[in-house]
Amino acid sequence: MRTLVFLISLLLVAGCGSAPAVPATAADWTPRAWASEDTVQLRTQAPGETEHWFPVWLVVVDDQLYVRLGSRAAGRVEANVAKPSLGVRIAGKEFARLKGEPAPEMVARVAEAMAQKYWFDKIVHHVNHPLTLRLVPE
Repeated sequence: MRTLVFLISLLLVAGCGSAPAVPATAADWTPRAWASEDTVQLRTQAPGETEHWFPVWLVVVDDQLYVRLGSRAAGRVEANVAKPSLGVRIAGKEFARLKGEPAPEMVARVAEAMAQKYWFDKIVHHVNHPLTLRLVPE
């Protein structure tokens, strides 16, 4: 299982661009415009550590952007010193602070949207995803 998670992580990182992101504001938050993006990067910081950026898949449902997190990423979000705020990079933009709202009522719809968008979800959906977040401006 660890090998599978490692391979998935490598695929996600490979899909992320390395171009610097432009600072963005809440007014720039347009989830519908990013529906075709493959990944979004989230920034967390554990107590006593430096910030940590990691890529995750995203879906847009009802004009809202959602991410589904595995146990490790969910743990990073839960331990984040700025919780519920996260840094977010998407489509060349960087949002210093967005709120990650748990969305348990959307778990099934987000899982279905992930399965439709990502062919590799046929394997990934077997991995535990304890946290589904809706990303919204603060």
